[in-house]
Amino acid sequence: MSTFPTPDDFRTVLSIDPLLDFWREKVAPKCPHMAEMFRVFEEKIQKTPDLKGDIDSPEVAARYTDILSPLMSVAFPSSTWDTEISAAFTPFQHQAIYGTPAYHRLLFDPSGKIAGHLKGQHHTLDFQRVVRAYALILKRLYGIDQGIHSPLIRIVTDPTTGLERHFQITPDFQFVQVGTVGKPPVLNDRERERVIEHIANPDVLTTLLPPGNFIFRGFAVMRAVDVTESEITSALERDLIDQESIFSADGFKRLQSRLRTLFGQPELKASLAALQGDKVLILNDGHTSEANCLFTNSSHIPLTDLKHSVWLQSVEHADILRIPDLSKEPNLCPAEQEAVDHGVRAMLIAPLSFGGEAIGTFWVKSNRANGLGAVDIEKMRHLAPLFSMALKRGLDDMNNEIQAVIKEKCTAVHPSVEWRFRSAAVEHMERLRQGKPSEMEPIVFKSVIPLFGQSDIRGSSEARVHAIQSDLTEQLSLAGNIMRRAGEIKSWPLIDEFSFRIDQRIARIKSGLSTEEESGVASFLQQDVEPSFSELRGIGPSVSHAIDRYAEAVDPVTGVVYRKRKAFEESVSRLNERMSGYLDQQQAEAQQIFPHYFEKHQTDGIDYVIYLGASMHPTGVHSVFSLNNLALWQFKVACGMAWHTRQIQPALKVPLDTCHLILVNHAPLSIRFRYDEKRFDVDGAYDVRHEIIKSRLDKAMVKGGRERLTQPGRIAIVYAHPKEGRDMRRHIDYLQNRGYLLDDMEPIDLEDLPGVRGLKALRVGVNLEAAAAVQGDREMVG
Repeated sequence: MSTFPTPDDFRTVLSIDPLLDFWREKVAPKCPHMAEMFRVFEEKIQKTPDLKGDIDSPEVAARYTDILSPLMSVAFPSSTWDTEISAAFTPFQHQAIYGTPAYHRLLFDPSGKIAGHLKGQHHTLDFQRVVRAYALILKRLYGIDQGIHSPLIRIVTDPTTGLERHFQITPDFQFVQVGTVGKPPVLNDRERERVIEHIANPDVLTTLLPPGNFIFRGFAVMRAVDVTESEITSALERDLIDQESIFSADGFKRLQSRLRTLFGQPELKASLAALQGDKVLILNDGHTSEANCLFTNSSHIPLTDLKHSVWLQSVEHADILRIPDLSKEPNLCPAEQEAVDHGVRAMLIAPLSFGGEAIGTFWVKSNRANGLGAVDIEKMRHLAPLFSMALKRGLDDMNNEIQAVIKEKCTAVHPSVEWRFRSAAVEHMERLRQGKPSEMEPIVFKSVIPLFGQSDIRGSSEARVHAIQSDLTEQLSLAGNIMRRAGEIKSWPLIDEFSFRIDQRIARIKSGLSTEEESGVASFLQQDVEPSFSELRGIGPSVSHAIDRYAEAVDPVTGVVYRKRKAFEESVSRLNERMSGYLDQQQAEAQQIFPHYFEKHQTDGIDYVIYLGASMHPTGVHSVFSLNNLALWQFKVACGMAWHTRQIQPALKVPLDTCHLILVNHAPLSIRFRYDEKRFDVDGAYDVRHEIIKSRLDKAMVKGGRERLTQPGRIAIVYAHPKEGRDMRRHIDYLQNRGYLLDDMEPIDLEDLPGVRGLKALRVGVNLEAAAAVQGDREMVG
């Protein structure tokens, strides 16, 4: 059975004796004037029996404020009297004996007790008082101080606005004396250990230290600080973790209630909208709804209907927009006029963005002109990132649910980061096991260095077009030969028309080739020309022989002439396989330098990206040496790619060559695993610049001419900062000395690329004849 005590189980005595002792020992000796004042008031107290020793009740003390107020000035300074929220209480009791005006205005209950209720406490205020009473006993009498000093948060209703206000309550026991009734209980070592172990458990403490054995004499001071803004902001952060808070009516109603408290406006309303292509999705407009479904609570507005509106102005300027009075704005669009008709006047609109891209708007509105001011802008500025993250996360989840894409969070994961995914997966599974809602946590690696390299097959697009032209021309010519043979025997008009259409197609192919033309030729031959062969074969042996030649030339699988294209694709495939196999071999050994993320892409050539950094390693360790070693490894790999190209060229049916490029960017960036795309991507608007440069480098031109940066048999090194250039020159000097590179390095200025300026480059030839280019693969990793 519980032995849980209450504050009334302790003996508590209201007294100003500790205050008088403080004056006598701390104040009077330091100042003659204060000493004289104390002497006067001490004489008054001697003549006032009600204030001597134990005071019967708070009501008795309240009758002598003329005496108490000057004495209380050491606890309640006159400099803060009008602003400080504080009061004096009988130790561990509810009723105040003395308080500042702010206390009486904000925290004074009509019953004389402290107003409101404790925030989120599992226990009552009496429980908290008992815990603190025991903490004071243990500290003063037993020398046990376990730091039970955490402040309490009390929530009260503002008498003016009717909104919640949050106050941090801190008790001050400076003027409380702790005594005992009789001899204090003695604690042996085992009992002291038990007390420390159960320091916040009154049920245990009361068996060792019965509350009736102790007496508190004096008064406690309670000081309160308004923490409404920080408490509400923290509550909003917690609420916004749950996507239902912005997508459901009940959730958004709770958010709106908190926002009213934060802005101090009972009638304030909030709204949230998402940009979805050419439409705006209004997720919540601040009005009450009984529904709890996104599709019920939302509506779409065409973006064109909001052109030049206050919402899009905020998005365009990427800043919070304050509207003092919407009704006074010129040229209101229908949505703005509708808001005015609903009584909206003052507005604050915050653009929401993610990764540098606008994703929506969040706004609050008041029915009073100028009801939202400059101070409110700063509150809005702090809220915008919270709503941005919530909206982004919510939209991602919503789209995944709509498309039913997420059955599995990720596909194959690179071994270097598998540890991170395993950790996230374990946490996710644990939450599900506990019956809690869960999503895989974001996988983000911060401050990683990207290393990008590319070995591109030069002129592959032109070679592919030429191969297609050759195959189509050959097939059309074979079909034309059939028609000519048939026309020599029969003067059928359709044969002549087919000949005309075939010649017309050949002429168009020679002048240029489009995707439509390629598919059009195949359709023309298979649907129009070839069905006539059965009829034409009976005209004569020459026609039949021409048809046989046509059939022999057509590939049985594709149904078209495919010789040149097949030769080209086989050549590209063989060259890619050679380079890819070599890169995989080198990459496996490079992992020994320092574990890093590696991603390879293969089209007409090979490109790869490496990410390395402390955050990608379980131990959080990374060194500059590892970065420099891998940068040099990139050079050697590029040399090896060029050499393997030279070695395989004689075996290719179509002559191909490769150009090699290295992008140097040692500025750290962050990467995030995109669960929807099953891949890593850079995280943040600034870091996206690296991706933009990568995507446009293959079009880079030497400044002042028409020469492409990348050239067969040469390595182009692109960089932005002088130090990066100096580092690369050092590597080049070393590799020239070792015979990997030719002594023909050239510094190059590049033409500006769309959105990218100021890039520099170095270009140097690979020594394709030297054995050094392929000396032991182990040397490749240093």
